[in-house]
Amino acid sequence: MQTQDHTSPQNPTPRPAARRITGVLLAGGQGSRMGGVDKGLVELAGRPMAAHALERLAPQVDELLINANQNLDTWEAFGYPVFGDDVGGFAGPLAGLHAALVRARHPLVATAPCDSPFLPADLVARLAAALDAAGAELAVAKTFDQAHPVFCLCRRELAAHLGAFLAAGGRKIDRWYGSLKVVEVAFDDQEAAFRNINTRAELADAAKDLPATDD
Repeated sequence: MQTQDHTSPQNPTPRPAARRITGVLLAGGQGSRMGGVDKGLVELAGRPMAAHALERLAPQVDELLINANQNLDTWEAFGYPVFGDDVGGFAGPLAGLHAALVRARHPLVATAPCDSPFLPADLVARLAAALDAAGAELAVAKTFDQAHPVFCLCRRELAAHLGAFLAAGGRKIDRWYGSLKVVEVAFDDQEAAFRNINTRAELADAAKDLPATDD
């Protein structure tokens, strides 16, 4: 399995331990709007859709994990640690985030969905700057009036709080965020980067914007 304690274009020098970030690709859904397939594994421009997202997220973090609830062997082939939800029944992105918070080696945890192959190259840096400036518990991306709750950066110490919310039957991401000190981070300059792929038609359209590869 790969680990990600490295420098990167976004982080030319190693971050101090207290500022290190675990990145998590959320791939635990059922892909119901795409016919019940494991959406991140659907081919886009010659590669699994998740490969594009991983390629963009990996340089921004110090450790990278994948949250998936099916086809685990295939997900493990990407070379990163893979884990499922601790809450059964495909409980949604909060279940994936909770499992990530429990497993993360670093104090901050950034998430991105597997169906967003165009995610910003400076996503994590901008979320982290806003989190610090606001003294917030969680930073979430926003474009104009649209929040993107699965693109977030939060503190690992929220694991118990989120675990209690899930144990009480909570599933709505907005409701949990509403219980926290949250800062919204404007990405109006990169609205297209948050485009996600939910249908076969959207998949075909996205392929036009990515070079095909046989790798």
